[in-house]
Amino acid sequence: MSSEARQFGDLATQLVQEARRSTLTDTLLKYNDTLVRSIVREQRQLDTLITQTLAQDVTFTGSNPAALLYQTAIQRNKRCLLAYHSHRTDRLRDMYWAVGGALPHLLANTDIRAKLAPHEVDYLREYNASIIEFRSDFTAELDIAASITHPPKDLHVLVRVVRDCGAIQTEVGSIDFRYGQRYMVRRADIEHLIVQGYLQEV
Repeated sequence: MSSEARQFGDLATQLVQEARRSTLTDTLLKYNDTLVRSIVREQRQLDTLITQTLAQDVTFTGSNPAALLYQTAIQRNKRCLLAYHSHRTDRLRDMYWAVGGALPHLLANTDIRAKLAPHEVDYLREYNASIIEFRSDFTAELDIAASITHPPKDLHVLVRVVRDCGAIQTEVGSIDFRYGQRYMVRRADIEHLIVQGYLQEV
């Protein structure tokens, strides 16, 4: 379809469809910077058209169908942009909590990192900083990063190391977790390693 035949709002519709596809496939698609920038350009074009239309209407009575049409297109584009970015921030927060709030672990994944825009990486860093600040007040009593879907039955858990993670400081001292070894450790000390996939409950 040529740009002349394209209607206002078509690009925004494509963006919403992309977000819907992401939801249906339960994946995070690559940030569509080109499409977002095209919609922003369309917004500026529409704003210019409104200004020109109102300038030509010297006897403006408060009702101009062309200006109303352009304003409606601007509002629709804006809602679509907000919906797209809201969808992405929701997905980013879900991914953050899926790895137990371990931001370096999440950003180390090159497949995920390639799908993020620079401002989304900044958002994740700020979100992580806010979470760390929030939980610092009561970290001794409660770990908000711990899973709530499967509450622990015991204080200690038997785990098997599925990926080397090096020496970890626990309540009883330092433990060097090496691939294939099993340990009986306090759950609170290693819960984040289970969530991140370094350890597996036996």
